[in-house]
Amino acid sequence: MEQVERAGFDGLEARRDRLMDGLRAFGANYAEFTQRFATWLGLHSTDAAALVEILYAEDKGTPLSPARLSERVSLSSGATTALLNRLEAAGHIVRTREHTDRRIVTLRSSPHVKPRAEEFFGPYATRMTAEMSQYTPEQLQHFENFIAHLRDTMDSLLATEYQERQTGGRATPRQT
Repeated sequence: MEQVERAGFDGLEARRDRLMDGLRAFGANYAEFTQRFATWLGLHSTDAAALVEILYAEDKGTPLSPARLSERVSLSSGATTALLNRLEAAGHIVRTREHTDRRIVTLRSSPHVKPRAEEFFGPYATRMTAEMSQYTPEQLQHFENFIAHLRDTMDSLLATEYQERQTGGRATPRQT
């Protein structure tokens, strides 16, 4: 009986390892897509990653402020300002003041960059949609819950243990 239980445990552990390998590989592939997007637009990879964040947030109806972008791409406010200046000078983004508090800046993609991003990421979106359509709504809900739990775990680790290591043992809050 103990051998059967051990075999089941080993199978579960192997499955978890395969899942972690798959998640790592997916993350690496996504980073490669962003790198190729950068090359395609003639941008530095950090600039392209920021542009992708701006486009994604805009598509979701929650455009970013410079401060929120700074958190998303892990740059200081000064480095983010320099990055935004480059993206704006290249004509990829515009900064607007849409909030009733005119001090709040909203980041938007420029009219010419969105079609280029759609051209580049269109095949990715089409294939991912086709792949996900093979699963039932219930299965997708399980995947969504699983990914949300993993993300919460990583956010928690980054906000506590790994933030402390970055600051030499002093805990510094991290916004997620």
